[in-house]
Amino acid sequence: MLIFHKVSDIRKWLDQQVLAGQSVGFVPTMGALHQGHLSLIEQSRERTQVTVSSIFVNPTQFNDPKDFEKYPVTIQQDIQLLIKTGCDILFLPSASEIYPNGTAHLPHYELGYLETVLEGKYRPGHFQGVCQVVHRLLEIVQPNLLFLGQKDFQQCMVIKKLIEQTGLSTQVQIIPTLRENDGLAMSSRNMRLSETERANATSIHQALLQMKGQLQQGSVLKLKQKTTDFLKNKGFRVDYAELAKADTLDLVDEWNGQDKLVALIAAYLNEVRLIDNMILT
Repeated sequence: MLIFHKVSDIRKWLDQQVLAGQSVGFVPTMGALHQGHLSLIEQSRERTQVTVSSIFVNPTQFNDPKDFEKYPVTIQQDIQLLIKTGCDILFLPSASEIYPNGTAHLPHYELGYLETVLEGKYRPGHFQGVCQVVHRLLEIVQPNLLFLGQKDFQQCMVIKKLIEQTGLSTQVQIIPTLRENDGLAMSSRNMRLSETERANATSIHQALLQMKGQLQQGSVLKLKQKTTDFLKNKGFRVDYAELAKADTLDLVDEWNGQDKLVALIAAYLNEVRLIDNMILT
């Protein structure tokens, strides 16, 4: 695996591959890699000829500075995992490579409704930061395919909207969420859970399964409240336990029995915020 730190160096190498007719797959990460990330690498290896991953903890997408400071950094372990999984290129840039003119005057993206609900509501500015870094990385790597995990359901929709707005030719591939044996969605934030918290974190997956099993046509208000109460009783501080149309993320209080729905949960265990989702229909 080759490691590049400079935009000019990785671009020069990738230009040579494109001239040779090689297709490029890209998996952007913030490090602290787990099997979920590695499954994206594996998908890229199957579908493209050159697989690029990046590790960059992007400061502009953290609305809470403490969260940024506490984000786990495991770079040497990450490199070994990428090598073992067969990643071809690791892009490991500094902030000055990603934001050569600083972060004070970065572009603003028109995300509309997606920026007002769920993660957009509870993490103001987060999706602007996501778009800023992803747009920059896509301009640098210029991949044919971009691989994203379904665990970040709303973020996947935001990135698709970004690509539509900017006219980039990259196609997005959404890969199903990878879970631990007990159902917990794999996440870098799981590293911050204590042993007791880790055992309790599976309650989010249980809540999603209950929503799936109890969903009925008509009002879903009681179902959402029941889910919120269940998590609160398990010691969570709940930001949301919602049902939404899977194609638009419009929140649903009344279900017609036909629209494809997704259940989405965000909740804190002490200081660690966990998110998960499940397609219900």
